[in-house]
Amino acid sequence: MKTNFVKTGTIAIIGILMLFASCSKDDTTSVDNGSTDDLTAEQSRLNAETDKATDAVFNLIEIAYAENEETEGRNASLFTDCVTITISFENGVTFITLDFGFGCQLNNGAVVSGIINLTYGPVVAGTVTITYVFEDFTYNNKGIAGGGTIYRERNNANGNPQSTANKAIEISFPDGLVATVTGTRVAEWIEGVGSSTWMDNVFLITGDREINFSSGFTHYAIVTEALRREATCHYFVSGVVEITRNGTSGSLDFGDGTCDNIAILTVNGQEIIIILN
Repeated sequence: MKTNFVKTGTIAIIGILMLFASCSKDDTTSVDNGSTDDLTAEQSRLNAETDKATDAVFNLIEIAYAENEETEGRNASLFTDCVTITISFENGVTFITLDFGFGCQLNNGAVVSGIINLTYGPVVAGTVTITYVFEDFTYNNKGIAGGGTIYRERNNANGNPQSTANKAIEISFPDGLVATVTGTRVAEWIEGVGSSTWMDNVFLITGDREINFSSGFTHYAIVTEALRREATCHYFVSGVVEITRNGTSGSLDFGDGTCDNIAILTVNGQEIIIILN
């Protein structure tokens, strides 16, 4: 990781968010192509893949901030030498650019390219608002455009760091499908704060969002039981998301705390096994 500093002011402290999970259908599950108005396993798969793309990026930014704002004693970095991080300050405002070039593999295996720009002012009463914008950015072959704001609290009611993101993001899939995501995401950082490594981080995720796909269908989802994300597991280990389309609802259950690649989609009392990528 290459870090460039252009200093003309002061620095602030922030952090951000986590992620949903992507998934594919089990071979024993019949899948609709999305031509009906009902909630289907295939639509739920696309739904979850979109969430994965956006929230994986929030996790990346969370770690970038932690590593650059709390550098003392850091012993494990997510970022490899192909990432250039430029930090500058002007009139009390901090500007950070994460430049991944034309292709960069991170230590968690993700392949990214392009730029993420972040801007924020000084911390006031333990809070700060961050603006983030994506520039020709891709994450694991999905294009990500747009941006939004993140409200960061140093200590929430439980004494933990918490970030609330308002997102308006466009995801472009390799096959040409485009998903527009709007909503709010809240991430409470409950373990690993200040440990100088990203590998012991644990977050609880809540919030809601709407996804509009270019193929014509729309999903609304809300977290009904907080999603638990552990840095050592590629998947959520627990939590429930309720998904709604045109009055039809289903729930996606990520389990009881075990790190595995299985989630259960329940629609009208029928359980469908979803195998997570």
